[in-house]
Amino acid sequence: MGRRGAIAWLGLGLALSVGVPSAVVAAEWGGISPGTSTIETVRERYGAPSRETRQRLEGYDTIQWVYEGARAPAGMKRMIVEFGLLTPGGYRANLVRFFTLEPKPRIFDYVMIVRGWGIPDGIAEREGRKVYFYQRGLLVYFDQSGDDTVSMVFSPPQPGPKPAAK
Repeated sequence: MGRRGAIAWLGLGLALSVGVPSAVVAAEWGGISPGTSTIETVRERYGAPSRETRQRLEGYDTIQWVYEGARAPAGMKRMIVEFGLLTPGGYRANLVRFFTLEPKPRIFDYVMIVRGWGIPDGIAEREGRKVYFYQRGLLVYFDQSGDDTVSMVFSPPQPGPKPAAK
């Protein structure tokens, strides 16, 4: 590990021990909030998608919008927005169910993630890569080095892990 890596890990350790206030609600980014934002609000903010796919999922009609290339938000390779959410009041086809950001390199490194969203509620490993979990509705997947974000999945708040049975 180089000097830069050691300093970065030291910074993360300090942030974890002291605590970093969350500057952004995890389930929201760029004016999109799963469970609240609608297809109309996404269209107003980002315009027409590069591609639209309609499918039936668990008996419900859903829509996927993909923004890529010049249509992707600044700093992103791609943004994928999934519409159609089952709520306590019934199915709402026009609500954002979740969305995925695929940032360009060095846009969201792990330090930026902790500064923006705070200390994760859980850290796991998937296919040899670090994953941060936020109950407020964010999963962050890192690259092999563990320094740079590959994708970020925003969803409505998620339940925490169930306590182990005694």
